[in-house]
Amino acid sequence: MHAFTNCTIYTGEEVLANYAVLIENEIIVDVVLQEDISKDVFCFDLQGFDLLPGLVDLQLYGGKNGFFVRDLSEESLTDMVQTHRQDGTVGLVPTLYSTSHERILKAIEVTKSYIGAGKTGVLGLHIEGPFINFTKRGAHSAHAVRVPTKAEIAEIIANCEGLRTIMTIAPEIWPEELLQLLQESDIILSLGHTNATYEQAKGYFNSGIQLATHLYNAMRPFESREPGVVTAIWDTPTVSASIIVDGYHCDYATVRIAKQLMRERLFLISDATLAKIEPMRFEFEDFIANYDGHRLLNDEGKLAGSAITLLDAVRNCIHNVGIPKDEAFRMATMYPAQHLGLGDKFGRIKAGYSADLVVLDNTQMPQSLGTDSRSGGATIVG
Repeated sequence: MHAFTNCTIYTGEEVLANYAVLIENEIIVDVVLQEDISKDVFCFDLQGFDLLPGLVDLQLYGGKNGFFVRDLSEESLTDMVQTHRQDGTVGLVPTLYSTSHERILKAIEVTKSYIGAGKTGVLGLHIEGPFINFTKRGAHSAHAVRVPTKAEIAEIIANCEGLRTIMTIAPEIWPEELLQLLQESDIILSLGHTNATYEQAKGYFNSGIQLATHLYNAMRPFESREPGVVTAIWDTPTVSASIIVDGYHCDYATVRIAKQLMRERLFLISDATLAKIEPMRFEFEDFIANYDGHRLLNDEGKLAGSAITLLDAVRNCIHNVGIPKDEAFRMATMYPAQHLGLGDKFGRIKAGYSADLVVLDNTQMPQSLGTDSRSGGATIVG
């Protein structure tokens, strides 16, 4: 058994000082007062830093080298996991942008194989498109975006059995019978890349869709006479939404307004096309992303994902939006874990939860304290 001591512990429910986290076999055993630790327990002194649950990212496409929709390989998933783990993401959901039916099926197969082999870090699969609204496709391929057929939806549902799967759709382009078929499956639906009206969006939310993909981006905006998808999300207490806080997808003021309105219903994603890269031009099929060291744009000037990690989004929330630290941490840990159905394993520092934890200094920079990155089940990042 090991213990992490001399730290501020962000449990997800409260902030604790003078407490310690007891860990055995990569599982949290208990959170106790430091003075109550047995003398035979080996202690890691965290030097007064912050200790929080590992981050969980529900939407990202690549790491430093791997780009999953291109590679469709376990090696690509490993690169994603290793790249984002450097900044404390311990669980991620590799994401496909709009692509062919064959690539979707291959991605499902590879993701299942990776998880089935006992490899850690990948929690499921996010299929973002191709069944989205052409007018709100953003950087998605104009050739790939399409209305679904019954055959391909039935095959995707069958192949996704046993795999936690999120699918971003624009339900207004779907035939009603196919939308019902999808809603009867175990796939988690998220409304996004949509041009639905306020009334249409409210109808889809009332029928059971409870998530929305990257608030503000690629959806009908708020207007005085047509409140749009954005307002439907704000106005529906059962709906949560992801948001990309990289300083480019949304102005920080709009993030602050959304947080005031939605509170715990707003959570973070990185939307990382690639991460920890130098300025470059990236091309795959007709997807193009030019990275200038700050943002990714295609040749039309449209945003093509981000180049941040989830921890970058957390820092932006704290330093630029003004969200309190404990809540910014929850937006990248507890809330996404709950939406993936893993709220009983990730997102809290509590007995029975994963001991993949993150240590940050007071500026939210990862800290390496000279211990092995898996010592005691903790992720000492940096």
